[in-house]
Amino acid sequence: MADLIPPHGGLAEPVDRTVPAAEVEDFKKAAAELPQVPVSAADLSSVYRIADGTLSPLTGPMTKAVYDKVLSDSVITHNGFDYAWTIPIAFPLTEELSTKVLAGQTVALTGPDGEIVATVDVEDVYPWDKAEYVKAVYGTERTDHPGGQMVMEGDAEATHLFGGTLRALPQPKNPAFGQYVLSPKEVRKVVAEKGWDAVVGFQTRNPLHRAHEYALVYGLETLLREGKNAGAVLNPLVGETKSDDVSAEIRMQTYEQLIADKGLGEGDSDAELWQKVGGEVADRVILLGLDIKMFYGGPKEAVMHAIYRQNMGLTHIVIGRKHADAPFADGTAIWGDFDAHEIFDNLKGELKIQPLKVGFAAYYESMGRVDLMENHPDEKPVFISGKQVRATLQQGEQVDERIMRPGTSKILAEAMKA
Repeated sequence: MADLIPPHGGLAEPVDRTVPAAEVEDFKKAAAELPQVPVSAADLSSVYRIADGTLSPLTGPMTKAVYDKVLSDSVITHNGFDYAWTIPIAFPLTEELSTKVLAGQTVALTGPDGEIVATVDVEDVYPWDKAEYVKAVYGTERTDHPGGQMVMEGDAEATHLFGGTLRALPQPKNPAFGQYVLSPKEVRKVVAEKGWDAVVGFQTRNPLHRAHEYALVYGLETLLREGKNAGAVLNPLVGETKSDDVSAEIRMQTYEQLIADKGLGEGDSDAELWQKVGGEVADRVILLGLDIKMFYGGPKEAVMHAIYRQNMGLTHIVIGRKHADAPFADGTAIWGDFDAHEIFDNLKGELKIQPLKVGFAAYYESMGRVDLMENHPDEKPVFISGKQVRATLQQGEQVDERIMRPGTSKILAEAMKA
């Protein structure tokens, strides 16, 4: 069955820079002779996502010319055409290493455990203007926010970047949730087997409360109302996140429980529509994880989230208000509520995946269910702050069922108490 959507960058199939199983031992022996360059846990996920094609059409970290074009124009040029691309990806070097890693040489990349994970044929080594990067990606000169801190503190020692062409060993599977992390080619196969003609992806880095859930349900129902035989992929990001975000292992347990309980959208979905199409929301949802780091980049990251999913073969992606949002340290907003919606209307390069723009949702007593807030301008929703939710869970108690499903509450309460 033909793919529903081509990979990004005008490719016929996703990039594949992963070393085949039969060549692994020879690759390791050859790589052991090369100069070594360490990469952080966060950048390691980018290594693997370049290799498996999630970051198609990239075949390695960006050279300076490509990097600069992303910062200035939010595009990459491939085979003479411009494609949307909003956050540059290259690998950092310390001052000391920048004098030893030279264009024209091949280096071995090592992960945090010191093991070789990949090689790069280096094409370019160049100074990293961090202030320019932060201003271009985050739209602010301030650095007191998660994205700024990742660059200024997390990569404090790095002064340079390098680009080139990469080959990587297969990524080891995480024992807790590795079965959910598939390559774009594998995801495309799963989608083809479902026989759907449209698939909407749902990005999250949090356990789902009912308002989150509703954004996924709304996206799926929008496609079904258009007459499509549609499905959805609940696609949480399981790469590097902030230290105060719930761990990927715990989050994956909550998503598994939600689907197993058929709780997804229960009481909040359009009963009439589902009677017509048959089945329940959970019957049309696949759980898959995406192991890539979070940039906390708001609108610019919303576009990247769409690119990843196009490469996975999804036709649509839910883009919420405040998508990929994180505030300044004093709590003030970096971006407007709708900036992540509006950026898709002003792209300078091609992007084939379609954004499904969704506003805030909440539980309304008048309906006895969750609905979009824009439909209830004069009614106050049931609202509990994130602080109250955390306090309830830390005491080992269940969150109000109008806010969060009992299965999710139970897993989070046990984890937080422990």
